[in-house]
Amino acid sequence: MSSFNTFEVVHPQERIYNLIPREEVHIEKSQRYSLSKFRPTVVREKKITNPTMKTMGPAKVEVPSPDKYLKKHSKEPKLPESEKSHEKYISLDKPPVPTRTDHPTMGIHTKRDFIRTTTVVPKKPQPISVDTNRGHKQPLENSGLVPKYIKKKDYGEVPVYLQQRNEEQQRAQEAYDSYVREQKEQGAMKQLSDEERQSILERLKANWDKLHHEYQSLSLVTDMLSKKAHKERLEAAMKQLETDIEFFERFKILYVPNK
Repeated sequence: MSSFNTFEVVHPQERIYNLIPREEVHIEKSQRYSLSKFRPTVVREKKITNPTMKTMGPAKVEVPSPDKYLKKHSKEPKLPESEKSHEKYISLDKPPVPTRTDHPTMGIHTKRDFIRTTTVVPKKPQPISVDTNRGHKQPLENSGLVPKYIKKKDYGEVPVYLQQRNEEQQRAQEAYDSYVREQKEQGAMKQLSDEERQSILERLKANWDKLHHEYQSLSLVTDMLSKKAHKERLEAAMKQLETDIEFFERFKILYVPNK
């Protein structure tokens, strides 16, 4: 076992040196923070500016009398009453008030009158046109909705190019009429009568009916080249007859050359 004893740790051994009294050594600790050099000044100013009766309740003031109660509109600001009379406010630069017998001076306009007359009529809003669902707007005059064309000088007149075309058509018709007249006078052409025109028209229609009946009698299946060619010939002949019939029905006066 070790010679170290637990009892000796708690209660050291008695020695003669322990009986001699020892002087207690006091260790002075340095200040953790240094004091400000303005501390005395702050303390002195605090004492000077300390309000009186700060912790002793409110200061004693004069209590208002019950007779001096708060009246209505008493706290509203009021203009000071002028002690001057109205006559002292009259400027010496302005003329005196006219009498009843004086006549007003006509034709004099002042700056105030000009401003009043110019500001009486309000400015009219400019008409606009909104053309999108997002509110895009533009002046109505530039939107194309205002009929400006009716204010043109040549509004309602026939354009120049139409006049020129009508004149050319008229000259061509006159030249054709003169040519037909000359040929008629020379005996090279003769005019068909109404009976002859009707008889030719009836024969054309009869031929068309005949071809149409033959066309309807064709078979639905055109599996041979001869059938297909025959069908095409009938269609071309019927189309030519339709053109001739339309021509004779459209024109009432027809000329044919003499044989």
